[in-house]
Amino acid sequence: MRKILFLAICAGLLVNMTVSGDPAVAAVGKNAPNFTLQGGDGKEHSLADYKGKFVVLEWTNPDCPFVHKFYDSGAMQKLQKEETDKGVVWLRINSSAKGKEGFQSPADVTAYVKENNVAATETLLDPSGKVGHEYGARTTPHMFVINPKGELIYAGGIDNKPSADAEDIASAQNYVQTALDEAMAGKPVTVATAKPYGCSVKYAN
Repeated sequence: MRKILFLAICAGLLVNMTVSGDPAVAAVGKNAPNFTLQGGDGKEHSLADYKGKFVVLEWTNPDCPFVHKFYDSGAMQKLQKEETDKGVVWLRINSSAKGKEGFQSPADVTAYVKENNVAATETLLDPSGKVGHEYGARTTPHMFVINPKGELIYAGGIDNKPSADAEDIASAQNYVQTALDEAMAGKPVTVATAKPYGCSVKYAN
């Protein structure tokens, strides 16, 4: 039995390493790992620059059907605008490696943002996948919410309807919006983690 248990644990670790790369550093209830990435504007942006504000991290891939679900319908842009109007910093992060589906250059990002009326604060590029692995980002979209103290208060799927059908958005519970509303009201976040869904992040390895 001990041998079987040992082999099962080893197999689990191998699966985890294959799917997620290096073990994630980010954990709900802990300080969110700082990072610095180039934005679509060509400038460097650090998470530390936004200390004292609520921050949303949205992992994205412009070619993913699940991302299309939210952007083609305008639902993601609507939520971005609603929250940034409240002072929330919304950072989209693209961890697609060069040569992989969804990879974007700064010029690509600029064009995409304009064409799709993106209302996020900035889109950041993580082609090495370093930041994505630190946060354990597995899907697009995969969402994270950070409070003004720099603590991660939500991590997971954007809502409770794991489909690529835009018609499901209206009836879904948006976990990101709920987490922000509760935290801004000084209440505990009732759903702090949820299973992410969407396309796998197209990491270099």
